Amino acid sequence: MAAVSTPVGQDQPTKTSPPPVLFDLSQPPVIEGFTPLPRVTEENFKDKFIRKTKENPFVPIGCLGTAGALIYGLGAFRSGKTRQSQLLMRARIFAQGFTVVAIIVGVAATALKPKQ
Repeated sequence: MAAVSTPVGQDQPTKTSPPPVLFDLSQPPVIEGFTPLPRVTEENFKDKFIRKTKENPFVPIGCLGTAGALIYGLGAFRSGKTRQSQLLMRARIFAQGFTVVAIIVGVAATALKPKQ
């Protein structure tokens, strides 16, 4: 029997090192002449509601007025006070109009505000 000789190192798999990491995925890429904006922190519902209320306080006031007139007017309608119910439904429509105007004015003021 003739022994077949194999070159040393070919019968065993070679161990290769992993390729070097070209960039870190946890950081934004580095581009010459470009500086990325800082990441904005996520705000929760409460913080966003408070911020929006401070920007335009008339919208929540109008919403509360609308809801109050509606609830009080439905109570008056249920108890049979038709005159009071009609007046409160008119007040509800006025409050809704106030709210819509407050939203439009807030959007216009935001659009006309200079960028920072």
